[in-house]
Amino acid sequence: MIDLQTLANAVLRNWHVWFVTVTLVVAAVIDGKLLKVPNWITFPMILSGWGFNLYAAGWEGLGFSLVGTLVGLGLLLPAYAIGGMGAGDVKLLAGVGAWVGSGVTFYAFCVSAIFGGVIAACMVLFQRGWSKHKNQFFNILNEMATIGNPAELATIAAERKSTMLLLPYGIPIAMGTIVYFFWAGMLL
Repeated sequence: MIDLQTLANAVLRNWHVWFVTVTLVVAAVIDGKLLKVPNWITFPMILSGWGFNLYAAGWEGLGFSLVGTLVGLGLLLPAYAIGGMGAGDVKLLAGVGAWVGSGVTFYAFCVSAIFGGVIAACMVLFQRGWSKHKNQFFNILNEMATIGNPAELATIAAERKSTMLLLPYGIPIAMGTIVYFFWAGMLL
């Protein structure tokens, strides 16, 4: 059992991870309500991550932060490019990378993808639309294999958007990242 003093010490020692955690919770709540992670969260998160790491470790810290940002962008940019994700979700993971670097961002992404898959499956099962969404999933895979042009895929995805269940991906990003932080001992 963790007492209040131990928790307070952990927050002070790892305040930057707690800052990211709180930011992720706020982003997830907004994304759940509006299906959008706003720029007023993502851009300051990225910029402040760069600034923190520059202050904490100089130019090497800034490099660490920039690589983390690029990893966060790179992991979700392909899904965004074909219309499978919003830009706010991509920038949110980039903000995580700006604060905690590439390695943590990669593992947080992996855990987030598991949460995203489970949440998506639950949404489909709850809606009782398994057959419809299974067919849509295979159509999307077929389009990706045969079309290949991201711009054309994005146009097709935009046309299909009104018939799909939309997952506010800021929620799985927050859940997966926070669970990874906890598992890796970064919160305590």
